[in-house]
Amino acid sequence: MVGDPAHVLLDSATRHERVLLRAARPALAALLLGGRLAVPIRRVPRLGWVSADPLVARQVLGDHRSFTLVAEGGVGHLWAQVLGDWVYDLFDGPGHHDLRTRARDLFTEATAAELVRGAWDARLATARAALAAGDPVDVAGLARVLVGRMLGSLLGLGTGTDEDARSLFATGERLAAIALGSAADTTLGPASVAEAKRIVDELTAGVPAAWRTAGPESLLGRCRELGLGLRETTGLSALLMVAGTETAASAMARTVALLHDTGEQHRLLAEPALLPVAVREGLRVTTPAPVIGRSVRRDVTVAGRRLRAGERIMLLTWTANTAPGGFDLARPYLPANRQLWFGAGRHLCLGAALARAELGALLRTMTAAGRPWRVERRIPQRRALIPTYRELVVRQADDQHRPAPVGPRP
Repeated sequence: MVGDPAHVLLDSATRHERVLLRAARPALAALLLGGRLAVPIRRVPRLGWVSADPLVARQVLGDHRSFTLVAEGGVGHLWAQVLGDWVYDLFDGPGHHDLRTRARDLFTEATAAELVRGAWDARLATARAALAAGDPVDVAGLARVLVGRMLGSLLGLGTGTDEDARSLFATGERLAAIALGSAADTTLGPASVAEAKRIVDELTAGVPAAWRTAGPESLLGRCRELGLGLRETTGLSALLMVAGTETAASAMARTVALLHDTGEQHRLLAEPALLPVAVREGLRVTTPAPVIGRSVRRDVTVAGRRLRAGERIMLLTWTANTAPGGFDLARPYLPANRQLWFGAGRHLCLGAALARAELGALLRTMTAAGRPWRVERRIPQRRALIPTYRELVVRQADDQHRPAPVGPRP
């Protein structure tokens, strides 16, 4: 598989996004960009079956009888080695339906918004004041602090200081980094398992006490009230750290950059009601979980190809979601891609509402003064599980001048 032809003229937003992909993991960038050839489905040496077709992704993710995430190739297989064999039941066994049924009220739109307000309001007010004063703000750094504060809140540790939040985020990063290099093989070595277990124990040390004493307005308190036991709550907390740390921070910083690079911030400033569309487009174009893996549980036909039990399939969700084009607040609804950035089927991301609330809160902060912003400095994060910015320094402009178009839209 090969990348795009060199002669294709890319717009500024797409160029910057591809720089992030290549800086994070060159092999991932090659897979995602070259994956456009894997429509509807294609077999690739060492990787197994690969698809960048949103309809194939929906079929695979919705068919839990033919595909599983707890065998080689699935994220459940990866984390069962760290968290224990109970993951097999809770992720994809009889216990999964029970867990989803009891946990479905953990992150409603209302509870997610409440969690964000409680963990972020004070810190976002500081950022909003800095922007309004014309001071530079590192949005990438701010995103890490915000996510760290959310982790502290969810784990019953409190929101703490910015330094506390950065430290907590960095610990979550170390845990997520265990998955680096697992694209072709989700079996971890003994050293990786031992390190991951140590990090999980460190991050969840406060969960037992908070689970017993937290009020029903907190996540851990709601877990207890909903009948989730301590083991389930601790495991859920660890998985939230893996799934919601780098992914959330990446989506926030990259969406702010996309609004700037496409000029769409001006449309959003003129029409604040488009904020939910900006959240949706930001999640679609960034797709912070760019690849979803599954193991084939039984022989099944997908897009005319016969997949055999024991094989694996990689769903290139980033490639499927970005195929319709770049960030555009006027883009019509895309039924085939609906929420595919959160997965699909019964494993649709439990924290989807929280992710939307987090991104929406940051964008409201960015647009509160009614002025556009300019990017003064950006540095991509190298060797990262999720493509993102190490720095994205912005400053609000002094006027409403709209810059000339930066190039053709994809």
